[in-house]
Amino acid sequence: MMKLQLTVNGSATEATVEPRTHLADVLRDRLDLTGTHLGCEHGVCGACTLLLDGAPARSCITLAVACDGAAVTTIEGLDEDEIAAELRTAFAREHALQCGYCTPGMIMSARDLVLRLDHADEQAIRVGLSGNLCRCTGYIGIVRAVRAVIEARRQRGIAAVIGAGRTTLGPVGSQSGAVATAASSARPAMAEMAVDRGAAISTRDIPEAVPAKSFDASFTVNAAPAQVFALFGNLTTLAACFPGAMITAMPAPDRIEGEIRVALGPLAAVFRGAARIERDDASLSGRLIGTGRDQQSRSSTSGQISWRMLPIDEGRATRAELAIRYSLSGPLAQIARDGLVRDLAARLTTTFAQNCERHLNGTLNPAEIAEPQRLNVLALLMDIARTRLTAFAQRMRGQ
Repeated sequence: MMKLQLTVNGSATEATVEPRTHLADVLRDRLDLTGTHLGCEHGVCGACTLLLDGAPARSCITLAVACDGAAVTTIEGLDEDEIAAELRTAFAREHALQCGYCTPGMIMSARDLVLRLDHADEQAIRVGLSGNLCRCTGYIGIVRAVRAVIEARRQRGIAAVIGAGRTTLGPVGSQSGAVATAASSARPAMAEMAVDRGAAISTRDIPEAVPAKSFDASFTVNAAPAQVFALFGNLTTLAACFPGAMITAMPAPDRIEGEIRVALGPLAAVFRGAARIERDDASLSGRLIGTGRDQQSRSSTSGQISWRMLPIDEGRATRAELAIRYSLSGPLAQIARDGLVRDLAARLTTTFAQNCERHLNGTLNPAEIAEPQRLNVLALLMDIARTRLTAFAQRMRGQ
């Protein structure tokens, strides 16, 4: 058990909790603050959103012990809040709630948007609320309500707050307590830093993260294991074989910076990031560890791909076994369900294997290396849907 100190809705609170206890459970079960709703308990639906050190956070996946010393604001703590009052009025006027289960978390996220956005841009509001799911309203009334509050406040001369009042970098809650305060004093304030929003993550910032999801894949290539392993060590060629990938810099032989372009119908994302590669010549194995983010949707990903080359057909061909571990956060995570990711990965692995073999036999078009194409997820999804429907029809005929 661990002792926890919080400031909840302006009042100092102490609790003794198990290390695995989530913040939402402490608030609901220990403090009877049941306005923080639990929905999916996987950080997806947004019903449990609250303010942690002034920033929206998912309390269902936030460990309580990680918030020691933090300031927590729940929906109950916004009773006298001016912005929340304006949002409640607008939500009622625009019919932006029905069952009301998502509303506390929606108000929390909406309040942050009212603080930060210079003007009532509908696309920015929709992106900002994309992590809060509503099964009733269809979102039109919600967006209309948030736009109305932003417009009214800007017309009254109330300016947006840059960073919503947050002056330090790092995850919400990370600046709480004496230890974090001492550490953050060495960092420059956000307002003093020049941030290039289109820049890639530096290779020195690649984390050794614990991925949330994992699955395995494999493919075969008509080439000897040593040839395929050598190809996996050539980062430029490796990127050329992967749909949508492009290297923008190589600060070291084992480090790359680049991007992966993804298209989902009319939506587009460019994940800019960095990766490092590790290789073991003796076992013909290695791994690629990387991280990236899309500035437009504010989604980020991190993970690693491990591989090993196994000889087949008396060493004339190779079976490449892959272990894929990843985490995805932000609005794009809402559509990245496990089964869908596995299906997409299987299609991408097939395309990647075909390109590798074409490179090894000299038939890969140099123009494809010079001008990588955007990864069309929608086309892959349609192909997956056709395959599943065909398989379903075959099973029905078999019955």
